[in-house]
Amino acid sequence: MPDAPLKIERLKKRPDFLACARAPAVARGAVLVQARPRDEQPLVRAGFTATKRIGGAVERNRAKRRLREAARLLLPQLGSPGFDYVFIARGGATTRPWDRLLDDMKSALIRLAAERDRPAT
Repeated sequence: MPDAPLKIERLKKRPDFLACARAPAVARGAVLVQARPRDEQPLVRAGFTATKRIGGAVERNRAKRRLREAARLLLPQLGSPGFDYVFIARGGATTRPWDRLLDDMKSALIRLAAERDRPAT
């Protein structure tokens, strides 16, 4: 029987976002990614946010839409089951070329996984 695809749910409650804020984070280009271990369920949860620094409501919504789509494409391969991820739009998230935004998110997710897997010294 093949492995079931990774199930991705959305973070919607403020305490979940605050818990991720205390977790390790990596900033790359136009995105900051925070990841916190939650439990062993084969489930990844993702939340998206953009501050007023990004711009007005239209720009913030555009930035979050772009982050959601990039996460939809990348988390099945690079997300770890049992983790919560928060993607925070940084300056240029709305204007960055799509390929570069994907590269930013991909390198941030890889870096978080490498830091998590690194043995403590």
